[in-house]
Amino acid sequence: MRTLKLSRTLLAGLALATFATAVFAAPPKSFTATYQVLREGEAMGQATITLKSLGNGEYEYSNQMKGTSGLAAMLGVNSNAVTRFRWHNDTPETENYTSKVSALKTKERTMQVNWNSNQVTVTDNKGTTNYAAVPGMVDGNTFPLALGLALAGGSHSVTLPVGVKQQVEHQQYKVQASESVQVPAGTFNAERVARTDSDKHFEAWYVKQYPLPVKLVQTEGGDLTMQLSQFSAN
Repeated sequence: MRTLKLSRTLLAGLALATFATAVFAAPPKSFTATYQVLREGEAMGQATITLKSLGNGEYEYSNQMKGTSGLAAMLGVNSNAVTRFRWHNDTPETENYTSKVSALKTKERTMQVNWNSNQVTVTDNKGTTNYAAVPGMVDGNTFPLALGLALAGGSHSVTLPVGVKQQVEHQQYKVQASESVQVPAGTFNAERVARTDSDKHFEAWYVKQYPLPVKLVQTEGGDLTMQLSQFSAN
């Protein structure tokens, strides 16, 4: 269903073979961020993203979306993605990831990364896939945070190894321009970043004070936009 695909896209939205092109800032601090979610310019829901430290270099990153308007509200669209990652060799690395999307029916996906054997196991409704892990690998849930941390470290061209269903994608991002952007949280002077290795349109606007984008736009699964409404340090 198109709405279900859109929800899965949102999780990717609102994601090192040795990180050759990125220098990360300091380890992230706990926060809560709320986003307005729009589809084709019309409000469809709200997303809440939280990061909390578990101690000893371990973190939990949660992305929850609830459909509040239009078809998303009628179908009861909800999605929840939770990643546990570690801060290792000055980079984030996914340890495990779970995703659950509900819209008439429920789809689930889990990713387990065994860093002792460097193996990734992905399980969803269709079966299980295994492939080799890559140092510094993140997942589709946490890559916006990893990208923001790399930008905060001074990088302008970033290659992120992102674990997807069947492989690791070495996704490439580059700062395109500095420009003003207005969102519910305010008006910001931001760096606009675009993905450069794919024809799937993705742009995000980052500012120095936040590790997540204040705005994110992508067209895969529909014309989807996320705009920051509120950010608070925990």
